[in-house]
Amino acid sequence: MATKEHNTPLSEAQIAQLTSAATAVAGKAYAAYSGFRVGAAVLLEDGSIYTGCNVENASYRLTTCAEQAAVAKAVSERGPGMRVRAVVIVNLNGEACEPCGACRQTLLEFGSTTMQVLFPEKAGQRQTTLGALLPHGFVLSHQC
Repeated sequence: MATKEHNTPLSEAQIAQLTSAATAVAGKAYAAYSGFRVGAAVLLEDGSIYTGCNVENASYRLTTCAEQAAVAKAVSERGPGMRVRAVVIVNLNGEACEPCGACRQTLLEFGSTTMQVLFPEKAGQRQTTLGALLPHGFVLSHQC
């Protein structure tokens, strides 16, 4: 369920904290098949941070993405009313790691189109909004 817009930019300290948390959890990823270890840190509107890493499976379709793992952890600890303000996604290969389509939709379920999405790379920090990454995200309404 998409919620209110949150336009306050992240501070440099918040970005550094989220990036550090995402990098640390990426080291715990189970990437036995691809070697592509990803970590995500979500910042909730109340200021709390939850992390997740990718967990691969021999049947790739059953792989859990880092962003979905972080959101699931936040929901399991805070309940379904929690709302994501921002997310940082890091991979240990040093390349920008934008969220996949399924993760974009999952993030929209617990945030808004103004959610800040950051993905560092060797050349620096890339940043956008969820709305730019998912311009026509699906929102279930009783009108469908």
